[in-house]
Amino acid sequence: MRILFIGTVEFSASALHELITMKANVVGVCTASASTFNSDHVDLTPIAEQAGIPVFDTSDINSTDTLNWIRGLAPDILFCFGWSQLIKKPLLSLPPKGVIGFHPAALPANRGRHPLVWALVLGLRETASTFFFMDKGPDSGDILSQVRVLIDKSDDARSLYDRITKVAMEQIRNIVPCLARGSIMRLAQDPQKANVWRKRGFVDGQIDWRMAASSIHNLVRGLARPYVGAHFDFDGQSVKVWKTEIDMNVPDNFEPGKVLEILDAGVLVKAGVGAVRLLEFDSNIQFKVGDYL
Repeated sequence: MRILFIGTVEFSASALHELITMKANVVGVCTASASTFNSDHVDLTPIAEQAGIPVFDTSDINSTDTLNWIRGLAPDILFCFGWSQLIKKPLLSLPPKGVIGFHPAALPANRGRHPLVWALVLGLRETASTFFFMDKGPDSGDILSQVRVLIDKSDDARSLYDRITKVAMEQIRNIVPCLARGSIMRLAQDPQKANVWRKRGFVDGQIDWRMAASSIHNLVRGLARPYVGAHFDFDGQSVKVWKTEIDMNVPDNFEPGKVLEILDAGVLVKAGVGAVRLLEFDSNIQFKVGDYL
C-alpha cells in the first residue's frame, strides 16, 4: 500500500516516525517549512529525507503543483495528520483507498478547530483519539478507529497532547495493516450528534479576572505549551501565564484582579469566584500586594 503523508505539526512528526518504524511504504511527504499559525509546527523534511522519502514543501495542499506532485507518486492512500486547510475534492478523489484524517475528539461530537484546547478550556472530563475517512465536510467522514481518552484534572495541553499521541500511535499500528488488506470497518457519523468548534482567536486567550477561578485555570491549562499561552495585560505589558492553581479559601469581599498575596509559590490573584495562584508566567514585572491586574 503506497502511502502519501501530509502534515506539519508535532503529532505529524510522531505519526511519520511511527510509519517509518513500521516499515510502511511511505512514498512521499507533503509538509510546510514554515507556519504563521501552528504553534506546534514541525517541518517534516528532515525526518523524510533521513528515511529517503521524497518531500514537497507547500503552503497550499490543494494547489495544482501540489496535486500534480502527489499524482505523480501514484499513492493508494493519503494520511493527512495535522494540516489546517480542508482538502478539496480533486485531492480527496485521487487515491483509490481514500484520505485518512485524525481528530483528537470523540466524533461526531466536537468537530472543528482546536479540539484539544477547547476540551481543556471547557473543563471536559474525556475526549478521544479518532481516525476517519476525510470527506468534503469538517471532520465529518466515516470513523475507522476511535479510542476514549480520559482528561485528568492535572492535565494541561502538553500532558494531554502527549497522551493522545501515545494512544494514536497504537491505533496506527493496528489500522495500517487493516487498510492494506482492505478489511477496515467504517462507521458513519450521526450528524444529529455533531457540533463544530470554532477557530480560537487572540481574545479567547485573554484572562478576564471576573471569570471564576476554575474557568481561568482551565483557560491556562488549555493554552499551555505547546500552544501560545493564556495572557493578561498589566502596566503596558502582555503577561503570558503557563501554570496556575485554584485557591477557594479567600474572602469574597475583594474585587477581581486584586493581588492578594505574593509568596515563593506564586502570586495569588482574586477571581470572580475564588482566586488563582500564578505558578509560572513570563514577566519582568515585580507585582505588589494590592496591585490590580
